[in-house]
Amino acid sequence: MSEPRPKGASVVVIGAGVTGLSAAWWLARSGIDVIVLDKGIVGWEASGRNGGGASHYQSPLFAEEQRLWPQMDELLGYPTEYVRERIIIQRDPALLDHYRAVGRMCSAMGYRVDDLDSRQAQQAVPLTDETCLGGIHLRFGGHANPQRTVQAYAWAIQDLGGRILQHCPALAIETAGGRAVAVETPRGRIACDALVVAAGPQAGMLLAPLGIDFPIASARAEMIVTEPAPLMAIGGVDGNGLYGRQTLRGNLAFGGGPHEWIATRPDGPSARPVSPLVRNLARRVAEMFPRAAHLNVIRSWAGIVENTPDGRPILDRLRDPGNVTVATMSGVGFGLSPASGHAIRDLVVDGACSFADIAKLGLTRFAGLAPDWRERRGWAA
Repeated sequence: MSEPRPKGASVVVIGAGVTGLSAAWWLARSGIDVIVLDKGIVGWEASGRNGGGASHYQSPLFAEEQRLWPQMDELLGYPTEYVRERIIIQRDPALLDHYRAVGRMCSAMGYRVDDLDSRQAQQAVPLTDETCLGGIHLRFGGHANPQRTVQAYAWAIQDLGGRILQHCPALAIETAGGRAVAVETPRGRIACDALVVAAGPQAGMLLAPLGIDFPIASARAEMIVTEPAPLMAIGGVDGNGLYGRQTLRGNLAFGGGPHEWIATRPDGPSARPVSPLVRNLARRVAEMFPRAAHLNVIRSWAGIVENTPDGRPILDRLRDPGNVTVATMSGVGFGLSPASGHAIRDLVVDGACSFADIAKLGLTRFAGLAPDWRERRGWAA
């Protein structure tokens, strides 16, 4: 028996990925009646299928990300499996120099980073060997379990009285008098006083009828999981073009590298793994962790990520319709989600972010973008 369709809410959030869920949770924490709509289930695309990293030092949301993650289990009331600290190791001397420069930049920002030589890197990451030239140890950041985290957001929203409608895609946005007034769904019309569009690859199609060009290109991002390996003291390790983590059970869960650019459909693109990319991932995981190269890959998956032309998120409240806030995190949504949800809440309620200057994440930076920008970047499906 399907749940009854609600007539409306103060705020409707389109998209139950981690960004939309965090936004809804922040709104519900402020006592606002909120409904989240999704074409599938919570975290079904890349939000539940990613490396789980939370160390986005290049984002204006970084400081808030770092402040919030250690508190999230307590704030949500459910486990995220967040673990502090992260290590980046490298086999390429040029990349090692690059990441040591990144470490110096983070240190200048007040976040401790230690350089590791080859011996120290092998001690910190015992699954690697002497092919590792060294790395850096981030004493901040960390990682969490994506599946646990999206479920924690969803349960916390419901605990606060928010509602989540799964398998209920947004079909169109109804406007009147320069405002969004409702969302059309297969279950009928759901009215709203304000709207958040965090619909991932479908966001552009929903906003286009309103005259809004929302430039994103969609790609299938692959992940693999191996058999369990001996537990390392710090499970969050990046390198060799990979991002990921060791799970609490010992499995190595990693992704990264080439994307497969795909066309977007209203019902969402297929997320099935593609064997050539899975083989590429498996090879690079074996190179990164030679002492785990004998492990079998036991599971693989894909999630759909949307990418902006410059690779940076879009977080903005539109001028017309004036009660619509748009959000896409361009592939870095999971780790930044505690902070992005806070920013979206501020944009919806107050019209501006209270804790950071996010002007450079505005949609207007793409005014005048060439219509064929995807083809120019080689991002055509």
